[in-house]
Amino acid sequence: MTETPTAPRTVRDAAFDELRRHGLTTLFSNPGSTEVSLLADLPADLEFVLALHEGSVVGAATGWALARERPALVLLHTTAGLGNAVGALATARVNRAPLVVLVGQQDRRHLAQEPFLAGRLAGLAGDYPVSVESPVRAQDVPGAIGRAAHAAHEGRGPALVLVPMDDWAEPAEDLPVPAAAVLRRAVGADPSSVAEVAGLLSEASAPVLVVGSGADDARTWGALTALAERLGCPVWQEPFGARAGFPQDHPQFAGHLPADRPRLRDVLAPHDLVLCVGAPFLRQYPYTPGKLTDARVVVVTDDPAEARRAPAELAVLTPLPDFCDRLARRTPPRGPAAGPAVPRPRRPEPPGPGEPLSPSQVLAALAERLPPQTVVVEETPSSRPDLHALLPARTPLGFLSAAMGGLGFALPAAIGVRMGQPRRPVVAVVGDGSSLYQIQALWTAVHYDVGVVFVVLANGRYAVMDKLAEQHGGKPPWPPFEEIDVAGLAESLGCPARRIGDHAELCAALDDLGPTLADRTRPLLLEISVGVGAEFRP
Repeated sequence: MTETPTAPRTVRDAAFDELRRHGLTTLFSNPGSTEVSLLADLPADLEFVLALHEGSVVGAATGWALARERPALVLLHTTAGLGNAVGALATARVNRAPLVVLVGQQDRRHLAQEPFLAGRLAGLAGDYPVSVESPVRAQDVPGAIGRAAHAAHEGRGPALVLVPMDDWAEPAEDLPVPAAAVLRRAVGADPSSVAEVAGLLSEASAPVLVVGSGADDARTWGALTALAERLGCPVWQEPFGARAGFPQDHPQFAGHLPADRPRLRDVLAPHDLVLCVGAPFLRQYPYTPGKLTDARVVVVTDDPAEARRAPAELAVLTPLPDFCDRLARRTPPRGPAAGPAVPRPRRPEPPGPGEPLSPSQVLAALAERLPPQTVVVEETPSSRPDLHALLPARTPLGFLSAAMGGLGFALPAAIGVRMGQPRRPVVAVVGDGSSLYQIQALWTAVHYDVGVVFVVLANGRYAVMDKLAEQHGGKPPWPPFEEIDVAGLAESLGCPARRIGDHAELCAALDDLGPTLADRTRPLLLEISVGVGAEFRP
């Protein structure tokens, strides 16, 4: 009796083993022909997630990576796929989302002749990837994947591996993969740095804390809460933060810093020391001349780039949870905390008869009904100040937004977050203009039974752009788009949708939804007709 010959082990087989070794078994993609040789007969333990545009692919993977706090796997199609995804990759980098991105390439054997679908891929995403590898040989692909997993985790951004389509079928080498199976990272803080910062806090007569996205985890929140209570000082969130660095329902939380220098200087004027934790100091939106503050500045961050560019007296590069915990225990307590630096916003009154809903009324209704553990994914630029004021983040990852400011993030990111944490309520709050950038992401939510609720504030225009044009003293040349039916677009993609036009209907809908948010297995879009706000002051 003759034995059946064993099929030779291929680069594809070795690559799958490397993906498994690093926990990269969920693959987000919109594939093309240069990826079919990898994907045909995909092993059963690898889950394929289809999105209908590369921006949705990367956005969903970004949400998944942030929710799981580990790299997500993305597969893109040569020039067209990578090109379509560049904006989303830039957002992933600034949002500190670790991604391993495999990019398909034409067959290696005739790349020199630039055949159809060949791509000049290495520089297409610019400097946003944390690493880019083009394996010299097919047999080098598995090692490149392993190194990309480490690079994505260390650099907290997208790590690209460019793979010609014929490489997958080549025979694998029976040699150790040149990438560490496990890479241990330091988690402890330098005691002398802790002592130095504690000394500066003790010397200050009126310190203030500024927190940012990098502080958004449970241990750092707890340590910063203890530190703020010992100092008795206000705590501000960085301008345009993509995540919350402190419990925003805490009595000492003062609000979100303004994104222009004159107002920022006014807010920080009473303080002689600013301790900025997990944030750059301090990102601005419109440019105005002058200093950010006259106070002494200390920046504590785990991001080397933030530390290098900080206009600070002292920048400490360190793991934040341990540093903040040690700092809170080392800092001597002061007197009782002062009151909030700014008055708490009042809940808006319901609209009068015949009055349209305002965004603030919608956000207030949401705030009264969302469970504390809800992840709110924001992309409503004209209403973001109201959202911050009325819908505080009460748990880590309670707020998520695109750090780059580019549109098209919220819909797919919300889907990825819910896929990464299936039992956590996720609500995306987006403008109607924003929703159109990645409306096709709704199909992925439907197909994979992802129970996100999408709240679309529909005013039929680019309200922020209109306000900015007014501030520049001119008339906008772009028209409104009031005829667009976002709920109809959602339904055409298979997503249930409702149109809401009055306050009573809104409250009834949210009353019904609130208890179902954790258990939902189907998405829902609410298109809520709102008026345009009176001003825009980020």
